Amino acid sequence: QVPLVESGGGLVQAGGSLRLSCAASGRIFSSYGMGWFRQAPGQEREFVAVVRWSVGSTYYADSVKGRFTISGDGPRNAVYLQMNLLEPVDAAVYYCAAGRQAGAILRFPTGYDLWGRGTQVTVGS
Repeated sequence: QVPLVESGGGLVQAGGSLRLSCAASGRIFSSYGMGWFRQAPGQEREFVAVVRWSVGSTYYADSVKGRFTISGDGPRNAVYLQMNLLEPVDAAVYYCAAGRQAGAILRFPTGYDLWGRGTQVTVGS
């Protein structure tokens, strides 16, 4: 059973919006934070955004700042990503993840303990 399940991906034209959702499929640990990453073909998985439940803070990659918004429900281990003004360069498989560690490590894939299988986002030009 996949611990985290993403949904909401799809095809959108440049300038459009999508809202991604991610929720735990069953009982998991109490996470310190949850994040979104993305991976385009032939590229490494890159950080997009993170929300830290205990301090109520969010952090974004420079490439999405001002266009994407992360939010969620900590006790339910659910996280969302509102993506506006999408560009072709945003096209990728988007993954959500949950981590138990605090600090800047949550900007890196190694900071997370559980992952979803991803949801495809395609942006037409």
